Amino acid sequence: MATGSEHGLKRLVWQKLKDTIITDCRKSEIWKILILDPFTTKLLSSCCKMSDLMAEGITIVEDLYKSREPVPEMKAIYFMAPTAKCVDAFIADFKFKPKYKGAYVYFTDYCPDDLFNNMKLYCAKHIRVCKEISISFLPQEAQVFTCDNPGAFRSIYSPHSQDKRKTLESLADQIVTLCATLDEYPGVRYKKDMENAKYLAELVDHKLSSHYELDDFGKKKGKTQAQLLIVERGFDPVSPILHELTYQAMAYDLINIQNDTYKYKSKDGSEKEALLNDEDRLWIKLRHMHIAEVSEQIPKLVKEISANKKQPDGKITISGLSQLMKMMPSFRKQVVQKTVHLNLTEDCMNHFQKNVEKLCKAEQDLAVGIDVEGVKVKDPMRTLLPVLLHPYSTHDKIRAVLLYIFSLNGTTEENLNKLIQHVKIEADREYILNWKELGVPIISSSSLFSRKPTRRDRSHEETYSLSRWTPVIKDVMEDAVENKLETREWPHQSECPAAWNGSGAVSARQKHKASSQDERRSGSRLIIFVIGGLSYSEMRCAYEVTQTVKSCEVIIGSSHIVTPTSLLDDIKALSKGPMETFTIEERSTA
Repeated sequence: MATGSEHGLKRLVWQKLKDTIITDCRKSEIWKILILDPFTTKLLSSCCKMSDLMAEGITIVEDLYKSREPVPEMKAIYFMAPTAKCVDAFIADFKFKPKYKGAYVYFTDYCPDDLFNNMKLYCAKHIRVCKEISISFLPQEAQVFTCDNPGAFRSIYSPHSQDKRKTLESLADQIVTLCATLDEYPGVRYKKDMENAKYLAELVDHKLSSHYELDDFGKKKGKTQAQLLIVERGFDPVSPILHELTYQAMAYDLINIQNDTYKYKSKDGSEKEALLNDEDRLWIKLRHMHIAEVSEQIPKLVKEISANKKQPDGKITISGLSQLMKMMPSFRKQVVQKTVHLNLTEDCMNHFQKNVEKLCKAEQDLAVGIDVEGVKVKDPMRTLLPVLLHPYSTHDKIRAVLLYIFSLNGTTEENLNKLIQHVKIEADREYILNWKELGVPIISSSSLFSRKPTRRDRSHEETYSLSRWTPVIKDVMEDAVENKLETREWPHQSECPAAWNGSGAVSARQKHKASSQDERRSGSRLIIFVIGGLSYSEMRCAYEVTQTVKSCEVIIGSSHIVTPTSLLDDIKALSKGPMETFTIEERSTA
């Protein structure tokens, strides 16, 4: 499947923006100012560059909330969320002395009547266009979206939350705009016994029905060949906690990458930074590969450049790359990309060799329940104990303890207290206890029978010994595209046409085969929404299944993307007030 900035969700969003906002702009030859709120700034940045906007006649981009100089001879485009704060800022630009010649107003979603009437009251004569364009999600990658709302986790799962329903309503609105952008009217299903998933499924189905009744001029749109599955984070607590050894997931776990920006030091000691996104073609090629393969690939790719310029094939070093860059200006961009990934791979491997390699065997045995020889793990405590006795970080020990508890579907209170004392987190036991708010058994109960989901048999798959775990969501994806999802476990909120006849998908934890980039398939879509955060390993699964089942594109999304550290911080914060939160790192340095 084609990926990257020219394809997938990012391409669709940019095309939709061009078809609405930019098309209206072209009707006037005057260059315009584009005014954005924080969300639409992120949205536009995710799918286009400033040069793309310049090419479309937009010369200045401004912040809606900041003080701006009036430009009365120019027209302004306002692209903003339909919130009171945004509308008030817009009204302020025209209420007394107009800042611009006219306003083209575009909302990311449906604008409530009271806000719309307010605008009409004060600014009607200045508004040239006012449209709702139904894009209130962020296209994170070609097949990944988020609602840009990390705070949803606390709102939904904190026992002290006052705004759970409001948050779920907001997520439902955003999911509907995703479906609208894809031009899909999917059948909706949810995971059984998950209250929030059931409620969100009801909301989405109702809002989809309303949306398509409104949008089709009285002619109701029929269901399309798409299915939307809604599940909660507690459905698979293992995947976001394990140490993953595929490149993207490993890097975001072990390296401090903020806002997709990797910071590193060059050979001369200067600070460098690189954006890890779909503009980096090498990143797209490598991100789902196992770190062992990436470590082999990078030097090979660098040697290719060296060979092209008849350079000797000596040992590839960062200082050597610096010399290459000076000698080959035309190859500068390629060499920069390869230098970034050489640095990032080295960083990952340093962490791996120092601590992670030893941890991974125990983690995999606990998660899978079978050791590398295929022997069942009969006593998980014997697997856990060496981890607790080794001087690993508190953070790593918490992750191992959690995997132990997940493997047993909960432990006794007495055993849990001993584990907490062993790891010395008596004051921070919420890192473990608060998983109960997600419906994950922590304390076992004789009165409750909790069974683990039946997993697909992957014994025939060749995998790396330290990467034997497969995220549960991949089983769900494969079952869905093969029409094998049990209605008992995944009730229908609304039916959809029978859509797929696929074959089982293979794992990218296997030896990676470079695949040709297929053109955008014409087939079915499977959309999955995870309430409570999405891990990088689960994102990878969407691409793996899509690549294998050619007749179906899998798109996955959540309120936000989580790393093991960010998820544990969110878990701990569930029982704290807003001013009492702190991270694992802050605790360890306190």
